[in-house]
Amino acid sequence: MTQLAAKPRKKQPSQPIRRIGVLGVGIMGLAMASNLVKAGFQVSGYDPNPKALKRLKAAGGQPQPNTAAMAAEVDVIICALPGPQALHDAVQQIAASGNRQLVVMETSTLDIQDKKAARDVLKSRSIPMLDCPLSGTGAQAAVKDLTVYASGPRSAIRRLAPVFEGFAKNCFDLGPFGNGMKMKLMANLLVAIHNVATAEALLLGQRWGIAPSRAVKVLADGAGGSRMLQIRGPLMEDAGWTHPTMKVAIWQKDMALIAAALAQAQVPAPVFAATVPVYNAAMALGHGEHDTASVFNVLSRMSSSTSK
Repeated sequence: MTQLAAKPRKKQPSQPIRRIGVLGVGIMGLAMASNLVKAGFQVSGYDPNPKALKRLKAAGGQPQPNTAAMAAEVDVIICALPGPQALHDAVQQIAASGNRQLVVMETSTLDIQDKKAARDVLKSRSIPMLDCPLSGTGAQAAVKDLTVYASGPRSAIRRLAPVFEGFAKNCFDLGPFGNGMKMKLMANLLVAIHNVATAEALLLGQRWGIAPSRAVKVLADGAGGSRMLQIRGPLMEDAGWTHPTMKVAIWQKDMALIAAALAQAQVPAPVFAATVPVYNAAMALGHGEHDTASVFNVLSRMSSSTSK
């Protein structure tokens, strides 16, 4: 496994990448686009949501009318899409764009087979595609605190090194296409557990009269600290979960992918399994558009109902 250095490369490609298109300008897509603009790239983007395009323009990017128009004018397309159908539709338009100098960077959390199918469509038109899921929340993305799990053709990964440096702090070359998603699912399994564990600990502290913000500050650097404690813990106080960095409704897709991977690999996962009903309850309680930190409210309400 190779970690790409987060510094300017001595040897630049003969045709440096300057024009980047972002497909899907949601929380993550907008954060990447904004940081790439700041890094000096010419950034354009497309999203079916007009409000998303307005936010892109405010960040210094150029809205495009559709995927095909964007694909015809850029060197790299970064996909940050909500589901497999969106990816399928996108690659059809990218393949038909006629731009054979493109590299496609797929950052979404999707089933590996769906990504491979998309890769094969583009490969038939000699357009390389990388599997590059991201580790980090929307809040982390805003400050370039992301890790890229890159997999696919090494030459393409190397060529895109300056792009990775424009929106992330680390990039790991994980080898063959699909290994990025495997690492992403491992990471998200831990996130699922640590997020609920954070809620349990902070709720216990609150019942003892210790404010969540105080607990986070004290616990963060100790043996029980975690990135989820640091990132999601503060959102568990004063209904901070109403400002989402990862919506519960989107997270449910990730939970299903993790469960399927565990089942396929025949790996027992009792701790992960215990978190599933908590996230399901968050959906049932109307937290679908809220941050996954809302599991704190789920546990709080569960404890209130059992104490009656």
